[in-house]
Amino acid sequence: MSRSWLFCCSMNSHFRKKKCINLIDTLSKSYSQVSIAGIPSFVKVVEVGPRDGLQNEKELVTTAAKIELVNKLSLAGIRNIEVTSFVSPKWVPQMADHTEVMKGITRYDNVVYSALTPNLKGFEAALEAGASEVAIFGAASESFSKKNINCTIAESIDRFGAVVTAASRARLPVRGYVSCVLGCPYEGDIAPQKVAQVAKLMYDLGCYEISLGAMKALLAEVSKVIPVEKLAVHCHDTYGQALANILAALQMGVSVVDSSVAGLGGCPYAKGASGNVSTEDVVYMLHGLNIKTGIHIERLIEAGQFISKVLKRPTHSKVAQATKSSL
Repeated sequence: MSRSWLFCCSMNSHFRKKKCINLIDTLSKSYSQVSIAGIPSFVKVVEVGPRDGLQNEKELVTTAAKIELVNKLSLAGIRNIEVTSFVSPKWVPQMADHTEVMKGITRYDNVVYSALTPNLKGFEAALEAGASEVAIFGAASESFSKKNINCTIAESIDRFGAVVTAASRARLPVRGYVSCVLGCPYEGDIAPQKVAQVAKLMYDLGCYEISLGAMKALLAEVSKVIPVEKLAVHCHDTYGQALANILAALQMGVSVVDSSVAGLGGCPYAKGASGNVSTEDVVYMLHGLNIKTGIHIERLIEAGQFISKVLKRPTHSKVAQATKSSL
């Protein structure tokens, strides 16, 4: 490996770039020739960068750049992309162009283009704009729920019920998020039983999948009330443990992972929270475990480099950094 890497770094710039990216792709597939027992052979990667990753950027990203990012992700083989959020521009100015973005992207038949819709008004706008799936976002913390969506947990479930009912009529699938599952910046530790309770409420409403920022102890509790094949994990890398937590989730039987290209993201209501785990790093790890994703890592890295350039800052992806540093 080191000899190949040194050889790769000594070549001319253009050839080096192609060779290094190909080497990363080859190595990621060859670390494990046999799948590890107990983990899935295929993982669905849900790309949340265009929505969760960009929503807290202070400088407005152009509509054209958002559309190009989604298109690049589609071409990279991502089959589930959270495109935007149909919330009030007053609360999330970055998502004010949600309709223009959703209507402006290039559609591919095998790609699901979803949008966050916290209430019925948002759902109706997302439906009109052509969303192929919607998501609702709850919390296991009362304090965080009030800060994030300005209502109690019980009130949020009532709001979500109207969304799910309308989505059912429109034959649109609904995905559910439960945040603060491993702790809350206002309340501290959150009991796994509380998380399981909120997740079960959302599942009973009709969410086909529940995404958690969760690991072994928590997944063990939640899987008592929701089938593990209906669970997904959504990890931020605040403590640098996202990939380890994802691996733990895979070992528990989870086969759906949320991630954000270039590690974009954060949370305005959770002080110190870093971005989501980068899609490039997740895919690299999955390929190294001989887990199929259907994603082309070279094109994925290019998509991350594109949006990082737009934002005028380096990518947070370790895989992309390694590729760039070797050029």
